[in-house]
Amino acid sequence: MNVNDDFTKRVVMHGDSLAWEASPMKGVDRRRLDRIDADSDRVTTIVRYAPESKFSSHVHSGGEEFIVLEGVFEDDYGDWPAGSYIRNPPQSSHTPGSKQGCTIFVKLWQFHPDDRTFVHANRFKLGAIPEQDRPGVSVSPLYKDDRENVRFEQWEPGATISIDSSGGAEVFVLKGGFEQGGDTLIKHSWLRMPVASGLAAVAGSEGASVWIKTGHLRHL
Repeated sequence: MNVNDDFTKRVVMHGDSLAWEASPMKGVDRRRLDRIDADSDRVTTIVRYAPESKFSSHVHSGGEEFIVLEGVFEDDYGDWPAGSYIRNPPQSSHTPGSKQGCTIFVKLWQFHPDDRTFVHANRFKLGAIPEQDRPGVSVSPLYKDDRENVRFEQWEPGATISIDSSGGAEVFVLKGGFEQGGDTLIKHSWLRMPVASGLAAVAGSEGASVWIKTGHLRHL
């Protein structure tokens, strides 16, 4: 089933208001934000692992990236607490699960097939660099190439935010919130902006911590 598969449209989804759907693996549920139902099954979801649940070992032919929102995610590469950002490139494999349970924001099948770059980072341990030309914004870079730019950003309360979304953009709220296009985005809200759009926002009274990816949608 396709979900928000028209990438020419702006989309806002409030993750915590969506119903959980069972996955094929017992104890693992999901909230789909977008999905293209094809052989590659390109998908963006919020996934919840019950305590002691796991998936079978598998290869990510199209790569995956995820943020641990709550709990501790575990796989062959380590134990990843809340705040972790993990980028597993195409042809990587693991056996994911969680002894105590966890919730993650995850994207599948959205890498260049030749990409082989792993990234393991945690937003609570990374430093943040103030942006000279964007007042009220500090950035923690995660990954950048000629296809996309991925980072955490911290927005000060009331800051006016401009993001280059000429190549498309996605924003996922980790803490706080912001106003954009007449919508109020809060914790676990997700915004997708199409190619050739403009993205202007105003941070809320508590500011905002967000994950951002830009440039990638022009390669669809």
